[in-house]
Amino acid sequence: MAKQPNDGKPKVPEDTGTEGIPAPEGAANLIDTDYVIGQDNITASPLGIDVDLHGKVFLFSSLVILFFVIATLALQDQMEPIFNSMFSFLTTNLSWVFLLGANVFVILAIVLIFTPMARVRIGGANATPDFSYLGWFAMLFAAGMGIGLMFYGVSEPLTHFGTAMGGTSVENGVRTDWAPLGAAAGDQAAAIDLSMAATIFHWGLHPWGAYAIVGLSLAIFAYNKGLPLTMRSIFYPILGERVWGWPGHVIDILAVFATLFGLTTSLGLGATQASAGLNYLFGIPDTNTTLILLIMGITVIALGSIMLGVDKGVQRLSQINMALAFLLLAFVIAVGPTLMIAVGVFDNLLGYVKNLPGLSMPFGREDANFSQGWTAFYWAWWIAWSPFVGMFIARVSRGRTVREFLIAVLLVPSMASVVWMTAFGTTAIDQVVNQGITKVQDAALELQLFTMLETLPLTSITSFVGIVLVIVFFVTSSDSGSLVIDSITAGGKVDAPKPQRIFWALIEGALAIALLLGGGLGALQTAALTTGLPFTIVLLVGCYAIVKGLMSEPRST
Repeated sequence: MAKQPNDGKPKVPEDTGTEGIPAPEGAANLIDTDYVIGQDNITASPLGIDVDLHGKVFLFSSLVILFFVIATLALQDQMEPIFNSMFSFLTTNLSWVFLLGANVFVILAIVLIFTPMARVRIGGANATPDFSYLGWFAMLFAAGMGIGLMFYGVSEPLTHFGTAMGGTSVENGVRTDWAPLGAAAGDQAAAIDLSMAATIFHWGLHPWGAYAIVGLSLAIFAYNKGLPLTMRSIFYPILGERVWGWPGHVIDILAVFATLFGLTTSLGLGATQASAGLNYLFGIPDTNTTLILLIMGITVIALGSIMLGVDKGVQRLSQINMALAFLLLAFVIAVGPTLMIAVGVFDNLLGYVKNLPGLSMPFGREDANFSQGWTAFYWAWWIAWSPFVGMFIARVSRGRTVREFLIAVLLVPSMASVVWMTAFGTTAIDQVVNQGITKVQDAALELQLFTMLETLPLTSITSFVGIVLVIVFFVTSSDSGSLVIDSITAGGKVDAPKPQRIFWALIEGALAIALLLGGGLGALQTAALTTGLPFTIVLLVGCYAIVKGLMSEPRST
């Protein structure tokens, strides 16, 4: 049953099918294809449990992941050196791929804002938003990088400040220090400026550029062109009907791997920090057993959120998170060095702009440790997250124009990250530089947030709020990620049976446990790099496809 171009009138309900994707409202350029969403799926009810799965994508993805989990748990001692070797090889030889790819994504997103294509409305010319601005912004922020802000909000500015102050060191003609760019030996003001610029670089426009391109691509090809909400649909302008065969299967399988390992990296970091916080506050042993129990407990909470769905589950948790995060942020600003933080927001933005060309340069870097060990890892992590975050924000952004979408996705979370990093980073640096409190700098990465809060009033309360934030970010990430992976492995259906989402939530927890036991944080970083590399290439090709797709869409006046 071939689809015909929309005549400008809303489709009748029968046209929406059972896949849960609403037909365009108003003018839209539907793609003429005989493919029906879910036509290659396996539907059954084994043991009374309904399943609706794309057989090839689901079976290959799930079997490979299950094998990886079992092998990692069974061979823990042997896996750690393998993870370390892979991480070293990827960062040393291929970091330029990640840096170049991230630059392309953010430049394309900014350029699209100023073109006539920005007037295209997601979901058709007459589509209206499904969520309020507040609900929309909350989900964008919580889905994108919540756990990371908690883990790195204090530790990254402090680390870059310390390495910048230490200056450069060279052995056998090679720099061995970890300072960004040319460092700032002995110059406190310059070191603060450089450390905050490097931090904002990692949490600002570049990660959200990748999210924006993937999210926009998925939204346009699903809600305007009538294709399944899955990664393969983006490549229809390039592959045509072959996208429904093995070329498309490979793209979706890569998306599942990238999403799972990107999510697992965040879940592992969150579990590590939550465990350290519980030990710090309540004396609970910070051991592998605690990590496992913590991941299992939070996975159970995520399962409850899954059962409630996006409106009642993810959105409500995201709004709770936003409120708690805002309260903690406001507290730190109020009782910390308030004037330094207020001035620092503007100074740090200027420092970011000033250092952006050097920090984003893919080739000829003298600061190899920084660009390979920090930036390349981050970019791989964000790109691995992009199918997850992109598909999630596509699902909650129907009714927005392309310009509205890109501005919101690029600027709102980026500015929130700037304020957050400035508040927490400046407070920690002030404790070290002006108050002589060095224990925050000496603490382990996962403890630096709690050590910084220790010198402020209401320590027990704020530290507990910090742990709750990590846990709720953990839950929303797991919940949203399960939703996205389920959609990919269900052939693009967005209302597949809930037991499938439960399966993927359990897999995420098991994978996080396996990687933490099999190699700790190094294994998590290697997993993100390994899956992020092929997906970077896939997304670079997809940039052409989204431009071609937007050019054929009717534009709102």
